[in-house]
Amino acid sequence: MVRKGSLMIESFLILAVLATTACSGSTTDPGDLSSSATGDTIQAPPAPPAAASLVSECDAPEPAWIWCDDFEEDRLGNYFEHARAEGDFDRFDGVGLEGSSGMRTLFREGKAGAGWLHLAFGKTPQSRMRPVDDGSANYREVYWRFYLRNEPGWTGGGGHKLTRARGFASADTWQQSFEAPLWSGNNDESINLLLLDPVSGTDEAGGLLPYESGSLGEGARWLGIKHGETQLFDSAHVGEWYCIEVHALLNDSGTANGEFEYWIDGTLEARRDGMNWVGSFDRFGINTISLDNYWNDGAPKDQERYLDNFVVSTERIGCN
Repeated sequence: MVRKGSLMIESFLILAVLATTACSGSTTDPGDLSSSATGDTIQAPPAPPAAASLVSECDAPEPAWIWCDDFEEDRLGNYFEHARAEGDFDRFDGVGLEGSSGMRTLFREGKAGAGWLHLAFGKTPQSRMRPVDDGSANYREVYWRFYLRNEPGWTGGGGHKLTRARGFASADTWQQSFEAPLWSGNNDESINLLLLDPVSGTDEAGGLLPYESGSLGEGARWLGIKHGETQLFDSAHVGEWYCIEVHALLNDSGTANGEFEYWIDGTLEARRDGMNWVGSFDRFGINTISLDNYWNDGAPKDQERYLDNFVVSTERIGCN
C-alpha cells in the first residue's frame, strides 16, 4: 500500500525540480544525456557537427593564407605559368577529394615531362612573374600544403619532381638565390620515398653565383638530402589521398638557422636545420612555388596522379 504522505512529498520534489529548470532557462542540466517531453519520450542529444569538408575550403581562407586553390573554381589563370602538356596536366571534375574537382596528371610511357603550375607571390624580379598578392612582401618563411593521390596500380616510384619553392633573383634570367625541392628518390632505397634536397644559389656570404642556363649557378651549394619515412609510392599506399605540408625558412644574415621540413598527414617525415641557405642575400625572398610533373627517365607506363587543395601560408596549415 502506498502512503498518502509519501505521494505528497514526491509531488513536491517533482514540482521543485521543474521550477528550478524553468528558472535556469534550460531543459537539461549540463551533462544530461536526455530530455523529457510529453509522454516521457526520451530523445537523444543532437549529433556533434560533422568535420568541415575540404572541398570548398577556399570559400573561407585563413588570415595567414597567401593563396588557396581547391580547384572548385577555375583559378588557373592566376598562376604565372601553367604548362598543360597537351592536356595531360589540367583541371578535371571528379578527380579531387570527395569526388570534387582537382588536377589530373597523366604520365605517358617513356615521356619525362607532364606539365606544371608555377605560382608567384611577394616581391618578384620580373613582371611576367605575376604575384597573387600585392607583390610587396619579402617572404623569408612559408608553408605550403596540397593533397596527393596516385592511382591504384601505380608503379615505378614517385616520378621524381613533385614540388619546390624558389627565390628568383634576376630581372632577365632564371637565376635563383635558393631552391627548396621536395621530390622522390631515384634508387632502390628511396624510390618510394619523398626527400628534401635543399640547394643554395649564393656563396656562403650571400653573393649570387655566376649564372648558368638551367641551373642555380656555377658552384651551387647542395646542402644535404634528408629522406622521409613513409613508402608513399609502394603498392600499400597508392590509391589513397595524403596531405603533404612543407615548410621553408631562410636563414638570417650571418646565422646558419635555415630550416626545411615536411609532414605527411600531420606527422613530421624529415627535417633539415642549421643551414646557411642564402648567406646575407635579402633582395628577394621566397617568391615562387611550383607543382611539378617531371619523371627524370620517363614514366614506365601510362598512369595518373591527382593533386588537390593547394594552400600557401605564413603559418602552419594542417590537414583540417
